[in-house]
Amino acid sequence: MRFYSILFDEKMSGIELAYLIGKKYGKARSDLFKKVNAIASIANIPEIMAQADLINKILHTDYVENTGINEFEIIRENLRDFIKYIPITRIRYDTNFDDEILSMEWNDADLESDDLKIYKAKAEFYVRQHQDNAVIAKLKSNIPLTSADVKVLEDILWGEIGTKQDYESEYGEKPLGEFVREIVGLDMTAAKEAFAEYLNDTNLDSRQIYFVNQIVEYIVHNGLMKDLSVLQESPFTDQGSIVEIFTDLSVWKGIRRTIDRVNANALAA
Repeated sequence: MRFYSILFDEKMSGIELAYLIGKKYGKARSDLFKKVNAIASIANIPEIMAQADLINKILHTDYVENTGINEFEIIRENLRDFIKYIPITRIRYDTNFDDEILSMEWNDADLESDDLKIYKAKAEFYVRQHQDNAVIAKLKSNIPLTSADVKVLEDILWGEIGTKQDYESEYGEKPLGEFVREIVGLDMTAAKEAFAEYLNDTNLDSRQIYFVNQIVEYIVHNGLMKDLSVLQESPFTDQGSIVEIFTDLSVWKGIRRTIDRVNANALAA
């Protein structure tokens, strides 16, 4: 496992060299963020928890952008031994080909792409790590947002973490509330409360209750249900189609309105 620590040392040495010669080290920096983000995903390990402050600074502040050789060494020394914990998700092939430097040119387009990947990682990590934030908590609890709440999200996602241009380059015109809700999902209790009228309706049969429960599970996991075409797939259709399950379509229309309200609560009033 020491092999992975050595590879990390080499990566950090490359970053330090690029810094010294005045380059932006875009791809190496992007790889560093990926490694640190992967470490953060297994932060239940005590040694990693002890480095939470450093990991958080790297992932959702401008620490790396404004750091120098000494700080890069702090990153290397404190995180190198955690690389071995990152799950291996791809096959690695070793070759005996000699390295050959073909070009020393830096492609600005590649750097821009790396910057967007970094913004995405920082934004999503911030949301996951700050679910106690009042606005993020409202989104997770299905409480409607106000325009002031959206302004708070703008200050975070378009101010602290990056720019509005960064966000739109990665997520287009997706409303900020929807972005956050898709990451944190919806609290199970809040989801069941939203659909309580149907879950507690003794007039609904077992197939209908099953269907509503599948909607609840989907929204808890995904935060929203914008694409209703998923209702034409398993597990929703495991006991029949919507038309077959809801012979009284007025019941289905009521469920559809509830879905729309849950989606709308992620937008400003």
